[in-house]
Amino acid sequence: MASITLIELVEKLGAELHGDGAIVIHSIAGIDKAKEGQLTFLANSKYRKHLAECKASAVMLQKADLSYCNNNALVVKDPYLGYALTAQLLYTSPACAIDIAPSAYISPMAIIGVGVAIGYNAVVEDGVELGDNVQIGAGCFVGKNASLGSGTRLWTNVSIYHGVTLGKSCLIQSGAVIGSDGFGYANDRGCWIKIPQVGSVIIGNRVEVGANTTIDRGALNNTLIEDGVIIDNQCQIAHNVSIGENTAIAGATVIGGSTNIGKHCIIGGACVINGHLEITDSVSITGMGMVMRSITEPGIYSSGIPLQTNHEWRKTTARVMKIGDMQKRLKAIEKQIKDS
Repeated sequence: MASITLIELVEKLGAELHGDGAIVIHSIAGIDKAKEGQLTFLANSKYRKHLAECKASAVMLQKADLSYCNNNALVVKDPYLGYALTAQLLYTSPACAIDIAPSAYISPMAIIGVGVAIGYNAVVEDGVELGDNVQIGAGCFVGKNASLGSGTRLWTNVSIYHGVTLGKSCLIQSGAVIGSDGFGYANDRGCWIKIPQVGSVIIGNRVEVGANTTIDRGALNNTLIEDGVIIDNQCQIAHNVSIGENTAIAGATVIGGSTNIGKHCIIGGACVINGHLEITDSVSITGMGMVMRSITEPGIYSSGIPLQTNHEWRKTTARVMKIGDMQKRLKAIEKQIKDS
């Protein structure tokens, strides 16, 4: 863990300093738990009540909250973004691998860049291309003719299937599987006939994929993940899906095959998106959304019933079960009014 002075933070973040620039910050903590030597941040004004008793050496906040703060302060436009950038300066994750482990298998037909590190029991097959400073964690598998761009990192037990391409500076968390077969079958009188999945997966630069997430290879064309996409843990991205740049997908989301998702979308946790749909740019779907039709206009979309007490939920369900009967009665009343 590093340390940094407030004046150094001001220079790196373009912040406005109120207080002693020589103060040294060694870590970040929540506003109600922070102590001397720590930086905290106020990203939501409803937490102003904690400022009076805050013991942090400095607080990162917006101009509107400055008058409530008795600590050293860094005024920024977006305190949450400032917190993220400061955390990058202070915290460094361990390397996925250091040097090349003696138990790693590397095909003599693989192309290995400068500064590559490969962990214990990892496998790198024929025709693989690893760019400079790639890190491959213990137990990873990189299949034939796959390509990893410079600075890309695989944590432990990641599987990259044959022919998959990852761009530069990607981060793939443990247990992720990229390039597995899509769910393609033809039915012959009740018997499922497997369709070979001959496409691949093409992933752009600076993409992050969460633990135990699966991205299937295309049936014919490639599955495409563009630059800057972030995908959380335990997501399922089916064959031939296309995801536009800087889209964010939260955990346990399932995206059906051949769906195209635009740029700068935000998809909440546990969403289900049917296959063969089009979702335009700048769409936000709240958690547990069920998308059954294409979305052609930017905006925020929701579905599902928010949590209720069991008693309220029972009443709601009982009413929903009567909707069909209620519709018939309403139509009958409308007809009576029209005929009268």
